This record gives sequence, structure tokens and C-alpha cells, in this order.
Amino acid sequence: MDLDRIREAADRVARSLGLEIFDVEWKVGKGRLLRVYIDRPPDAANPGILGNGPGVTHKDCERVSEQLSVILDVEDLVPGPSYTLEISSPGLDRKLIRPGDYERFTGRLANIWLNEPLENEKYFQGRLAGYADGIVKVTVRDREIAVPFAGIRKANLVVEL
Repeated sequence: MDLDRIREAADRVARSLGLEIFDVEWKVGKGRLLRVYIDRPPDAANPGILGNGPGVTHKDCERVSEQLSVILDVEDLVPGPSYTLEISSPGLDRKLIRPGDYERFTGRLANIWLNEPLENEKYFQGRLAGYADGIVKVTVRDREIAVPFAGIRKANLVVEL
């Protein structure tokens, strides 16, 4: 299975609807699941509740699902037995996977797990303070920490109400 080709097909559909692809996952367990996360690009004119755009609607997911499933079948991008196609938003506690995510969500609270300890810690929770030159800046207890992007094992936003 070629996830790059699936991502390209999903990207074509998303762009045609004014959306973007956030991530694509293939999971095999009790069944076969292709999960595509869609997002709405940031919109300064309509910042939404969280300040990062108006968000993805059920209708957006439905439209992407309808169009992408046709392309996946016609181009035979998912060979083998049946599978489930799931279209979703990244959610309020979305993963941070690209350098631009750290810039886009500056000011938001995030959990960050590292591959190797930094200042004797492999986990930080703090406010994102930007990204530049391979470094994620995080404010932890009123102190800014420079975290190498390449050293981040995983990270996600924290839901704040």
C-alpha cells in the first residue's frame, strides 16, 4: 500500500473543498482502517473559537469521504479485502506533527514528549512560543525552553476550557 499516493489523492479532494490534509493513518487489527484527518486552513477573517480557524464540520467529512472513496476505488489505491474509510478532524487535542503546527498554535498549551532528556526531563507541558530554525520554543513555568524539533517523539495540544 502506498500511503503517499493515498495522501496525494486525499489532498486533491481536500484542496478542491477548501480544506487540507492533516494526517493519514493505516491501521490493521480486527479490520483494515484508513483514517484521513482533514483540517480547515487558518483564517484571519474567521478565527473560530480556538483562534485557529472555523474548524471542520460533519458536512466537510461527508464530502471528503464521498469523493475520496470514489478515487480510492477507481485508482485501486487500497488493494486487498474490504477496509473502512474514516474521515475525521484532528480534534481539540490534535497531534503536532509538522514544524508549522508549532508556529500556528503559538500561545496554546501543549504536551511534548522527547526521545532524549532535555534538562533532565523527557516530558514538558507548556505554552508554545513559536518555531524557528529547527527549534520549538516552549514556555514552562515562566521560563522559555528551546526544544529541538528532531528530538520530539510526540506532541499534542491540551484542551483548555
